[in-house]
Amino acid sequence: MAKKTLKDFDVAGKRVLVRVDFNVPQEKDGSGRITDDARMVAAMPTIQDLLSRGARVILMSHLGRPKGADAKFSLKPVAEHLSELLGQDVAFLASDEVVDDSVRAGVMALNDGEVALLENTRFVAGETKNDPAFAEKLASLAEIYINDAFGTSHRAHASNVGVASLLPSGLGFLVQKEVEIMGKALEDPQRPFVAILGGAKVSDKINVISNLLNKVDTLLIGGGMAYTFLKAQGVEIGRSLLDEEKLDLAKELMQKAEEKGVELLLPVDTVVADELSAGQAVETVAIDAIPEDKMALDIGPETARVFAEKIRAAKTVVWNGPMGVFEIDEFAQGTYAVAEALAACEGVSIVGGGDSASAVEQEGYADRMTHVSTGGGASLEFLEGKTLPGIAAIEER
Repeated sequence: MAKKTLKDFDVAGKRVLVRVDFNVPQEKDGSGRITDDARMVAAMPTIQDLLSRGARVILMSHLGRPKGADAKFSLKPVAEHLSELLGQDVAFLASDEVVDDSVRAGVMALNDGEVALLENTRFVAGETKNDPAFAEKLASLAEIYINDAFGTSHRAHASNVGVASLLPSGLGFLVQKEVEIMGKALEDPQRPFVAILGGAKVSDKINVISNLLNKVDTLLIGGGMAYTFLKAQGVEIGRSLLDEEKLDLAKELMQKAEEKGVELLLPVDTVVADELSAGQAVETVAIDAIPEDKMALDIGPETARVFAEKIRAAKTVVWNGPMGVFEIDEFAQGTYAVAEALAACEGVSIVGGGDSASAVEQEGYADRMTHVSTGGGASLEFLEGKTLPGIAAIEER
């Protein structure tokens, strides 16, 4: 069943409450200056559509993880930046309680085509507990609810699941795009379908690997978790990251891949160093020649070449997780090589949030991807085949 979207509603003159993901990084100097507004820009089509159709738009978001009301986590700087992006005033309705009488008055004073932003929803403890009383306060502000925050859709909070049960509800353009593109890739992919998984821990990706083994033709595994798989094959990995408790599971997953005819590729060479820090002397070694006193911190150039070949030939590619410790230049080359191969792939290319999305953006490849997900945790759960509560709560068409 398809979910309703904002196009299913006549919004003219209506108060529309929109959950957005404005959890954006800011300067550490206390100025509140936003250093990366990609998530805000991603919400623009939904906000602009509603405003152009004469809605009275009330936006809500969280920022960080405050313990109660805390000026450091106020959305005031976000409201100011949003005014610039939209080219019109955004009324910031400040309240430590998020909704109070003055906020209600501010909302009721909105005219058609005007927009307001509420204070950080996490100032109220009831937000993350999906407290019905807080959800009711939020819902009392509006006549329609739109979820355009994919990044928090895997959480059942008052500002998404709670509110959706109290108001006519639909998906915004951003969430609709996430669900449609990732949904089609998983349910009906063009083949060959290649998945690239990286990141540190096998335990974070077990369910993703299990789910993808039923769907993909080729699975490329890099990042820290590759060394648990290699160790399970009997390769000596020196001081590299090892998820000792998951060795048997890694064996099982490799066996499952074999049974299903899925090609599972692990690194054939690796970049090693003495320590995980910048400025280290690094060397590239074959995967079965990792010195016992060193740690493997990135895939090597030969692995990058093999992975890139598979990626470029794919008709559908999904990527989640870096190939090495890519925050450090010496161990970032593998991740950038994968980003470059994805940019050159003519098939459907999907980047699942988090560090992979940062790598693609840093290298200037984002506009060459079919889709860069805005939600790290949410896109992971989507790849696991889970139902996301924030999307499940939305009305069916």
